[in-house]
Amino acid sequence: MRSVGVEEELLLVDAESGEPRALSTAVLAAASREAVREDKDEVFEEELQREQLEFATRPHVSMRDIAEEIRNWRAEAARHAERVGGAVAALATSPLPVSPSMGFGERHRWMGAKFGLTAQEQLTSGCHVHVSVESDEEGVAVLDRIRPWLAVLMAMSANSPFWQGQDTLYGSYRSQVWGRWPSAGPVEVFGSPERYHAQVRDMLGTGVLRDEGMIYFDARLSHRYPTVEIRVADVCLDPSTTVLLATLARGLVETAAGEWQKGEPPAGHGVALLRMAEWQAGRYGLEHELMHPLTMRPAPAESVVRALLDHVKDALDATGDLVPARHGVDALLARGNGARVQRALLERTGNLRDVVTECVGLTQG
Repeated sequence: MRSVGVEEELLLVDAESGEPRALSTAVLAAASREAVREDKDEVFEEELQREQLEFATRPHVSMRDIAEEIRNWRAEAARHAERVGGAVAALATSPLPVSPSMGFGERHRWMGAKFGLTAQEQLTSGCHVHVSVESDEEGVAVLDRIRPWLAVLMAMSANSPFWQGQDTLYGSYRSQVWGRWPSAGPVEVFGSPERYHAQVRDMLGTGVLRDEGMIYFDARLSHRYPTVEIRVADVCLDPSTTVLLATLARGLVETAAGEWQKGEPPAGHGVALLRMAEWQAGRYGLEHELMHPLTMRPAPAESVVRALLDHVKDALDATGDLVPARHGVDALLARGNGARVQRALLERTGNLRDVVTECVGLTQG
């Protein structure tokens, strides 16, 4: 069974006002001291902005273990933030106005100087799912075959309707902000690991990117682990949605690997169509139509989500995840993604500060 690991980026906010605060240095120091004292591995890492915190789970084969670890690290992040007057919220953008504070590291300073306002404004939080693969050959075959389905994961995770105090009308405005990076977005069919690595080398050779960590494809071969890394999702407000995404991601990888082994070619959708599908997913989330991955024509969001579940059902059945995934999809469609929940909270409270306060609690599930 393929192992799965999840990386989540969380927003650090003031415990009273809900405004983003540059607390990552203090939070990371507290977490590091505790890890040393208790002889534990350090889990939390800094992100581009000091109003963020990142953690990564260990690789697991059981989705129950993934769920437990996500909830645990969210709670630990909240505990460390509370010590310095802060809180954590699983929000992909800040509902309240913010002037982000870039990190002090050399890499972050380089990015700030190179990309200017694009880097300075980039306070967005994503969710990355790593799924193990046997080789680069299998990994690239998977990347080629999951391309049309990634927009569906974006729609399911959409959790960034507000930007600088305004409703953007998008479900995932993070996808718009993230798309400013020159290496971000969907990619063509590679066909072989040689072509994939040649593309990466050529991109780095331009001097536009600092290192391989800035290859921001929607899905890529991890440069650190033997995994396919799916990067298209917003961080999810409800941790159960994160687990559902991880479940479906593993199903997509297993299904794609099986298609490759049987000699089935990848869909030939061009990058232009995939960008249209992702724009539609980011704009509407689950509230309207999505592009059906097989036809690239509009279809109701619910039917497209269920088409994804049907596409991976054999892989999920083999791992014992089919029934939980069906329940997870039903629950998500009923309550809505984070964008719908945030807008409902604003309608109920009339105040974006209260939205953040409520989301701090929902982050813990």
